[in-house]
Amino acid sequence: MKALIKSIVTSLVDYPDDIVIKVTEEDSKVIYHLTVHPDDVGKVIGKNGRIAKAIRTVVYAANTGGNKRIFLDIM
Repeated sequence: MKALIKSIVTSLVDYPDDIVIKVTEEDSKVIYHLTVHPDDVGKVIGKNGRIAKAIRTVVYAANTGGNKRIFLDIM
């Protein structure tokens, strides 16, 4: 899942080397914390959050049907 998130975000940002994805697992969920360069935050979020919503939709759809829900936080 980290590779999917990184491949999507890499094409959007100007500083692909600054992409950091941290994973936090809890009982019923997995949270991916995405951090990008401060100049790229607007590009990842998009106007009215449309790009962030699209990224989340793709990540949620790629869930392999495990028992844990997936969440994506953009820091």
